[in-house]
Amino acid sequence: MQLPAGKRVYFASDFHLGAPDMVRSRDRERKIVAWLNEVSKDAAHIFLVGDLFDFWFEYKEVIPKGYTRLLGKLAELRDNGIGISVFIGNHDMWMNGYFEDELDIPVYYEPQTYDIAGKQFYIGHGDGLGPGDHGYKMLKKVFRNPICRWLFSLIHPSWGIGLANYFSRKSRAATGGEHEEKFLGEENEWLAIYSKEILKTTHYDYFIFGHRHLPLDLELTSNSHYINLGDWLRYFTYAEFDGTTTTLKYLNQESRAK
Repeated sequence: MQLPAGKRVYFASDFHLGAPDMVRSRDRERKIVAWLNEVSKDAAHIFLVGDLFDFWFEYKEVIPKGYTRLLGKLAELRDNGIGISVFIGNHDMWMNGYFEDELDIPVYYEPQTYDIAGKQFYIGHGDGLGPGDHGYKMLKKVFRNPICRWLFSLIHPSWGIGLANYFSRKSRAATGGEHEEKFLGEENEWLAIYSKEILKTTHYDYFIFGHRHLPLDLELTSNSHYINLGDWLRYFTYAEFDGTTTTLKYLNQESRAK
């Protein structure tokens, strides 16, 4: 990916729109749209790295109610020629063509690698990667199984979406619980461990993940960093690549204090 002079690449994840309720979610959605407006002034590409929604399931002719501001803004940015890539997360893994067909935005189900202005990036949501968490890894296989998705699609949207929203909002990842936000130490951060294993065979300048809900910028080696994008439930963080360096940023100091 070439990066024209003066242009930048942006990364954000874990908006969890819909949580904890639609009133507070809508306020957060407005902040996200305002941020997209601001970065669109110099953005060459925007990576949205999973869990945009607290729950998302695409029926054949139905998508979840709401999120009009975000979807409209993404469509506008694409119409204006700004590249956007979306990665599924553990809360919105049931995408099935809507973003590609309606918004002209590619959706990725697995981590992807990029050469951006000569820097090597490894990008993915991060769920199910690294050691441990075997229960979730098994559950992920069930949720992504085509037969299970088809069976869920037989439930009327009013029931299916309502039921899924209820359980999704009870997730620690959705609420930003204490466990999710406690730094475990580099030797215990599973995505840092995962990144170091990859570095044994392939060099990447930056590993960009979401999922942890904790803003992190860890120096893995002298020329490789693991960056976790945090979330927009509490931290309001994102990353910016200027062609040379990737920097983790807070939307504003007020958000950082929350």
